[in-house]
Amino acid sequence: MIQLDHLNKTFTTKDGDVDALKDICLTVNDGDIYGIIGMSGAGKSTLVRCINMLESPTSGAVLVDGVDMTKLSPAELREKRRNITMIFQSFNLLMQRTCLKNICFPLELAGRPKAEAEKKAKELLELVGLPDKANVYPAQLSGGQQQRIAIARALATNPQVLLCDEATSALDPKTTHAILELIRDIHDKMGLTVIIITHQMNVVEEICNRVAILDHGSVVEEGNVTDVFSQPKSDAAKRLVYPDGFQDAEFPKTMHKIRVVYNGAYATSKPLIAQMAEEEGILASILFASTRSIGKKAYGTMILGIDDDKETVDRAIAYIRKTKDIEVEEVE
Repeated sequence: MIQLDHLNKTFTTKDGDVDALKDICLTVNDGDIYGIIGMSGAGKSTLVRCINMLESPTSGAVLVDGVDMTKLSPAELREKRRNITMIFQSFNLLMQRTCLKNICFPLELAGRPKAEAEKKAKELLELVGLPDKANVYPAQLSGGQQQRIAIARALATNPQVLLCDEATSALDPKTTHAILELIRDIHDKMGLTVIIITHQMNVVEEICNRVAILDHGSVVEEGNVTDVFSQPKSDAAKRLVYPDGFQDAEFPKTMHKIRVVYNGAYATSKPLIAQMAEEEGILASILFASTRSIGKKAYGTMILGIDDDKETVDRAIAYIRKTKDIEVEEVE
């Protein structure tokens, strides 16, 4: 379990003090895939760097399994960090080393014998789906392949916690989906706790079970992903959840709005909204949409408008809910 107890971080600049984190209180349970999301400058990267003490908090505590990381000696901190590894947006691979040697590197630092390190590295190459890239250099790989090598390296010391700092931000949607599937698979196989720092709502929707919304250094909303994203309460959460312009748009007061979230629903030959009109006689206008297809699956958000009575709206929600991997709620 990871507990952030009244965590604060202040940076001193030539223009004065900047409060990057303000009284952060969060609990990440063992086995969570926990998303921390916010716009640029919200304090996300500072927060994740405080968890593994790459940044020292100004005040407050970082408790990992009951141990306060802020109280550890340098030697104790190095030992504890072997259980908390991290992957980054820029991959941070050693370009002069082969993929195998990149994965061996943390094992070398831990004093493992060369043969043992190479055996472990080859097992991890298999795990991330790149067994044939042992002797290839990172520059010869695609971005998605480089991130797979970075994940393998992060797993070399058998960590309990994997921190992902904007790990998919530099990747295209299809590759992002593949990397998230890999992280979920590793989470399930190894029982890891995963913390994902991102500004991309679709990343959190696809993989996380809990989420915290960070805004100007403060946690403004926290809870189960389905609860937070179906009924966002804070302005910051609403900006992330709803398509651009939805909050400012004007609709007829009689029109009910329904938010539909596609979390990997299989696409059919006929669009869902057209099917609903044909089978249920319910007409819905698409007010906003931000969806995409990856393979045969759909991801993203759609806002529908139904200019009818509440009974019709309830029937529409019930109909849409019958489709697997779709969440639907009426919104204000």
